[in-house]
Amino acid sequence: MSQGGPPLEPTSAPSAPPNPFVHELHLSRLQKVKFYFLGALLAPIRVLLAFIVLFLLWPFAWLQVAGLTEEELQEPLTGWRKTVCHNGVLGLSRLLFFLLGFLRIRVRGQRASRLQAPVLVAAPHSTFFDPIVLLPCDLPKVVSRAENLSVPVIGALLRFNQAILVSRHDPASRRRVVEEVRRRATSGGKWPQVLFFPEGTCSNKKALLKFKPGVPVQPILIRYPNSLDTTSWAWRGPGVLKVLWLTAAQPCSIVDVEFLPVYHPSLEESKDPTLYANNVQRVMAQALGIPATECEFVGSLPVIMVGRLKVALEPQLWELGKVLRKAGLSPGYVDTGREPGRSQMISREEFARQLQLSDPQTVAGAFSFFQKDANGLVDFRDVALALAALDGGRDLEELTLLAFELFAEEQGEGTSHLLYRDGFSTILHLLLGSPRPAAATLHAELCQTGPCQGLSLCQFQDFALRDPLHGKLFSTYLCPSQPPNASSPGSPAALANGTVHAPKQKGD
Repeated sequence: MSQGGPPLEPTSAPSAPPNPFVHELHLSRLQKVKFYFLGALLAPIRVLLAFIVLFLLWPFAWLQVAGLTEEELQEPLTGWRKTVCHNGVLGLSRLLFFLLGFLRIRVRGQRASRLQAPVLVAAPHSTFFDPIVLLPCDLPKVVSRAENLSVPVIGALLRFNQAILVSRHDPASRRRVVEEVRRRATSGGKWPQVLFFPEGTCSNKKALLKFKPGVPVQPILIRYPNSLDTTSWAWRGPGVLKVLWLTAAQPCSIVDVEFLPVYHPSLEESKDPTLYANNVQRVMAQALGIPATECEFVGSLPVIMVGRLKVALEPQLWELGKVLRKAGLSPGYVDTGREPGRSQMISREEFARQLQLSDPQTVAGAFSFFQKDANGLVDFRDVALALAALDGGRDLEELTLLAFELFAEEQGEGTSHLLYRDGFSTILHLLLGSPRPAAATLHAELCQTGPCQGLSLCQFQDFALRDPLHGKLFSTYLCPSQPPNASSPGSPAALANGTVHAPKQKGD
């Protein structure tokens, strides 16, 4: 039985961890010839047969829940529905993976009973093939995105599974998921085990993403010990069709599933779910021989830890620039016409007029990049700063001065202006893609060195321009003159990208 350990140290240098969001597949000439040949002969047959089996799963999935009300589905199913449908789905699922080339599933360790470990966590989550881990676990209940319910066949399988559904965009949804997992975990063995991928999205197997807080678990490791990694489906890398085709073209793919000892939390971990989750992550990372990172998904964007600040792997600012350039608009500063520190809320129509945009689709796309209030209005200061940042004619000192002038507030009548938490968070969110709570935490730390709860212009520019770590971060995001190296989030060049790549929408 594993016990809790000391807390993980935060990432202190940006060059330490590999980038789990990027997977690069390099094929030799011989490998390319092999994949062209087998991709033309073997892959089409395998994929076709696998899709036939996938659709054969639908009647079993439908039969198990047919005629049941939502209230009845809140309790575990028993009787003939569970026996017939469960065994049918289990057998066909194994056949489906076999047809895709996964001829061997090697299992190590022993799965705990539902009383010993009502919750299973599997990592690393690197591909859409990872549900193969459900087979040696006897099809436990899963946690999945709510959007997957609308996917044909997959939605039916989730209803069959009585899956717990979560929305990445709704914080209240996560709270409900935690409550539902806890309800099932404390049912005394009445419910089957719950399995989920605590990383929340696919990575490239080179590092573990930050775990989400959870309840007592048995960790499960997933490995694909094949000579060539064709299975990884990361945020940036081969797309779903290429991953599927290359894997189906492999003569044989192997997956290893290893059950680690049940992890029992210490008293300290029982009081601190985040500490508990971090230590479970560390145990799994050590067993895998890869680092645990602070990388995670916030909403639909990958976020990495640089020093004391979370930043987006690729800021949305460049995607906005791409939209505007496509519309023929050259970004530049737009005067807000208001005194510093005062917001100016504008509608979409006023936004289009100020930017001289006429195409409704372009207006909607550009307007969506900015945070809206309850009335659907955006602060024009956000727009002005974003456009100024995209204007290559400004140096960093001018840009940080403008940012300060836009968002700094007067401390009192006739006193100097200071940059408070909300303004600081907005600037970092716009320019670096930092989540606002993370930026607010950093602002509080910076203000501890002074008597005020705000930053002066000198303090803000010291942080943004002359700080040994964060100064490089600003210069990289806002001056993308060099081509980025996306292989590691540690080097500043990997944090910004003047060429925008739209992220894949993962169906976890």
